[in-house]
Amino acid sequence: MAYPPSSFSTPHQQSIPLRAGVVGVGYLGRFHAQKYARLEGVDLVGVVDSNAARAEEVAQECQTSAQTDYRALFGNVDCVSIAVPTQLHAAVAQDFLAQGIDVLVEKPLTATGAEGRRLVDLAHEHGCILQVGHLERFNPALRSLTGILTAPRFIECHRVAPFIERGTDVDVVRDLMIHDLDVILSLVRSPIVSREAFGVPVLTDEPDIANVRLRFASGCIANITASRVALKRERKMRVFQPDTYLVVDYGAHTIRICRREPAAGETAMPNLSFEERTVGGEDALEEEIRAFLHSVQDRSTPLVSGLDGLQALEEAERIVESLEIP
Repeated sequence: MAYPPSSFSTPHQQSIPLRAGVVGVGYLGRFHAQKYARLEGVDLVGVVDSNAARAEEVAQECQTSAQTDYRALFGNVDCVSIAVPTQLHAAVAQDFLAQGIDVLVEKPLTATGAEGRRLVDLAHEHGCILQVGHLERFNPALRSLTGILTAPRFIECHRVAPFIERGTDVDVVRDLMIHDLDVILSLVRSPIVSREAFGVPVLTDEPDIANVRLRFASGCIANITASRVALKRERKMRVFQPDTYLVVDYGAHTIRICRREPAAGETAMPNLSFEERTVGGEDALEEEIRAFLHSVQDRSTPLVSGLDGLQALEEAERIVESLEIP
């Protein structure tokens, strides 16, 4: 897979900066607004939230205007980040795309694959950039695998976290597991031929812990566990390929590499080398927004396009449909 450069520069200096807006400035949207406000070559025109007090608070913090109706941004922005609840992604994003405004929408792309397909088609129809906020693709630990990860044969992912109310408008597959689905689908460019999935509702009416085993036509197998009822937070991926074992810790921004080295003689046991790398110094959300702005400016395909987001969402739907719940 082709990864982006180690860092994205700000958009080229222009006489007129790109005009941006943020719709939905709750927990994550607030961070989007802060990034736009700090970047050069970008004018944060306004922030929007149905909660007027919250919109005003973030607007004052970012020195921009506050609105409660996102339609106030029509004609005034070139691009927008959408961080409203998942159930509203389709309605809000399609209104901006219909206005010819480029969109960065938080994951999952939409609540359903059918809605996601309509967004992708609408973006194509209006010549708009549609990027999906699968933030892990901009994690420096994952990006550091370039040139190391070549032929994955077995992938194991654990993404667990303590329970919080935010994000529970969808099941754990579309809330947490979809991050790993997106990453794995970007690494294993091969059709999925079978899936075996299990899930258990614990604190909500939707599955709060789920496990799936995916088998690809290439022979690669992925085992993915996601839980939002854990006692600690963990985001790790382990990858096995011929002669190499890799451990990616997304949270700690580290990778561990175990390699089989050539044996000294024909009967000698293979030598193993171990290496641990700490990678950091990059703000994944800022990198994601920089990449979006470059796509807006250069009209280039985003690293995580609408089609990528749709692919992850549709697989998440298949998993949910096949979940065995004891």
